[in-house]
Amino acid sequence: MTIVQKSVVSKRRADCTDFEIGQRIRALRLERGLSQTDLGSLIGVTFQQIRKYEMGTNRVSASRLCRLAEVLKAPIASFCFESTSGNKEIVSSDTGPAYLEATGSDRLVRAYLRVQDPKVRRILVDLVERAARSG
Repeated sequence: MTIVQKSVVSKRRADCTDFEIGQRIRALRLERGLSQTDLGSLIGVTFQQIRKYEMGTNRVSASRLCRLAEVLKAPIASFCFESTSGNKEIVSSDTGPAYLEATGSDRLVRAYLRVQDPKVRRILVDLVERAARSG
């Protein structure tokens, strides 16, 4: 008589890679001035699904990640890549997830994206950089 062991499958929990990919999706979406509803329509999912991707609650499939990259006009590597050592690393960029952790940063980015005049944009960047240095 053979004893068959059942493998115990625990419910999948979001891991840091899912969260980081979600934050990159959010950053690129905001940079492009898209709402969750807009992005969802462009890739064929609901805004709730986009929210779950951005929170890292749901994993993004490879095919969906390709579609997101296409719609957001970003290389796949801007989301995540496998390093040569086999460890997952997140690509660093100016639109990385760290800035999204600050309260109000999403409002600041959206407002900045509405400014059309390059001189005014430069003034705003200078102002924020000075405020950050003064502490």
